[in-house]
Amino acid sequence: METNKILRGGIAGGVAFFLLGWLIYGVLLMDYTTANFNQCAARPMEEMVWWAMMLSNLAFGFMLSIIFSWSNTTGMMAGAKVAGIIGLFVSVSMDFSVYSMSTMFSSFSTVFVDILAYTIMSVISGAIIALAMGMGKKQV
Repeated sequence: METNKILRGGIAGGVAFFLLGWLIYGVLLMDYTTANFNQCAARPMEEMVWWAMMLSNLAFGFMLSIIFSWSNTTGMMAGAKVAGIIGLFVSVSMDFSVYSMSTMFSSFSTVFVDILAYTIMSVISGAIIALAMGMGKKQV
């Protein structure tokens, strides 16, 4: 049933996106983002609104799952490719919008680092979503 595939993919994608965000932004890029992102608007770790962050990640996972279902995307590589393209355009749109209207990014190059990080998260999440949805398996 298509609904079950979308549910599996959406949840797996949301969890993957959350964990990748923690790994990439919270561990690997923590010092970089602290030095290059305007911290005056950032919440301290103790004040993070975790339910909102999880909901955001689940929404992205479900969006990709629905797109995969509608577009008949099959296989992990195709899922990674489609999610990478979507993630690239979402991050370009959001980051250039934020750059144009705020002082969140301390330099123009920081925008590109954020776009790259988000695109990588999207590629990996897309592969995981396709795997969770069982795409590429032959239906009997």
